Amino acid sequence: MTATEISYRKSAIEGASSIGLMIALLDTLVGDFRRAADALRKNDIETRCRELNHATLVLVHLESWLDLEKGGESAQNLARFYAYLRAKMLEAGAKKSASVLEMQIDMILHVRSSWQQLDSAPPNHEEIRSASSSDGVKTSYASGVGAEPERIRFSQSA
Repeated sequence: MTATEISYRKSAIEGASSIGLMIALLDTLVGDFRRAADALRKNDIETRCRELNHATLVLVHLESWLDLEKGGESAQNLARFYAYLRAKMLEAGAKKSASVLEMQIDMILHVRSSWQQLDSAPPNHEEIRSASSSDGVKTSYASGVGAEPERIRFSQSA
């Protein structure tokens, strides 16, 4: 990735809405799963482990945004979805199955599409005020962008 691409990605993330940041993390997760699936096909254990470990960090970060007390059913559904993805990651590693990861990619992209539609909807200020406290997603984010494509770097303590 060139310096210009890195700068563009960093600017896009810094100016993104909380939903935009979630979309970026889902994109990162898809990239991790794709690279892990490719590593499984090549029997590249080191790359598979690195990518699945990073995917786990992304899931932990996404889970940290959930407000299970105020988020209601939406937050509970997202929590179950993230737990399901984690279980499928373990299954893919144990079975050495790229296809298990590829099926999860399709699910992640479906969820991403829903968030994308929500993010691109014209703003309704009344809905925004109520959604900020009831959508089950916290709006804080502190992260940077790394040099690898489709990967957002953040610390484990985030």
